[in-house]
Amino acid sequence: MELMELETPLTKSLDEKERLLEAILSESAPAVVAFSGGVDSSYLAWKAHAVLGDRMKAVTAESASVPSHQRRLAARVIGDFGIPHQVVQSEEIGREEYSRNDANRCFHCKDEVYAKLRAIAAATGAAVVLDGLNADDLGDYRPGRRAALKHGVRSPLMEAGLSKDDIRELSRRAGLPTADEPASACLASRMPYGVKITEENLRQVDRGEEFLREMGFRVFRVRHHETLVRIELGSEDLPKALNPEAAAKIAAAFKGFGYRFVTLDLEGYRTGSANEVLSDLEKQKFSV
Repeated sequence: MELMELETPLTKSLDEKERLLEAILSESAPAVVAFSGGVDSSYLAWKAHAVLGDRMKAVTAESASVPSHQRRLAARVIGDFGIPHQVVQSEEIGREEYSRNDANRCFHCKDEVYAKLRAIAAATGAAVVLDGLNADDLGDYRPGRRAALKHGVRSPLMEAGLSKDDIRELSRRAGLPTADEPASACLASRMPYGVKITEENLRQVDRGEEFLREMGFRVFRVRHHETLVRIELGSEDLPKALNPEAAAKIAAAFKGFGYRFVTLDLEGYRTGSANEVLSDLEKQKFSV
């Protein structure tokens, strides 16, 4: 007798996952969507609006840790698709447990943000707060996930089994400008653990990343090591930066931003490189 293969959200077709997402959203009204302007939250906000109409609101937490490029994307998505939207000021930088920047930093940031979103949900009669966690994120180091569980935040994309590639494809179908955007993260993730988070060094990193974007680079991270900057570039962009003329231009710009030493990381761009210094024990301590 052959064993039947169990169907899970991850084994469903993309269209089936999308229908499951719609069903999850239908039972979540009214809802507040945590909206950053990134690939995942943009698709979630768009789909929630398509399913729920005015029974949802996208809420953006604004702070110095949000990249300028992401702010522009968020404004474009809201403007192009007429999604109900609200901005709330997030004050995590004023929290010492956040600004000291230990391995649990992300928890303190999300704890601040989700508390603000829960208050908005309560004030507007919303049943639930939704975030953009996807099925691929579960294997990553994400202490912020504990904050989501603490505040009862639901993750419809993850529940529907949607991967990052799935979300990009559905975003293309929807005509979202974020469909092919590189992965994004808050500017604080550019700081090594133990380096104090300040508005000044966040602005320094943001200026550097805006400069690289203006130069035509697409996939990158500016890693802040106080007087030294370590620039990670995607494999297609790295050869361009090694050109002597481009390298000189980059060095001059970053010294103008306040760095004394300007370096290119020869391993190139990789997500979560700041977490490479953490032991497995530390990751277990702060993960769900």
